[in-house]
Amino acid sequence: MPFTRDEIKGLLQGKAAAEMFNFRSPNFKKTGLTKEEINEEKMIDLMLQEPRLVRRPVVRINGKVYFSADAKVLAGII
Repeated sequence: MPFTRDEIKGLLQGKAAAEMFNFRSPNFKKTGLTKEEINEEKMIDLMLQEPRLVRRPVVRINGKVYFSADAKVLAGII
């Protein structure tokens, strides 16, 4: 189930939407846009429209959220 706007903003915890946005996704390339052309709200709009634009995995540990962390990083946190 895709995230809601409120869920995305909650996961960002005040960070820039770019931290959660997957600029390398083929789905982003299909938009024809560049990083410089989209603002925070547009990134959130795109993630709502296309969930594959969310950098995964999204992991919450001890109240902190990590985007696209690999197993080594997560093991070090735990």
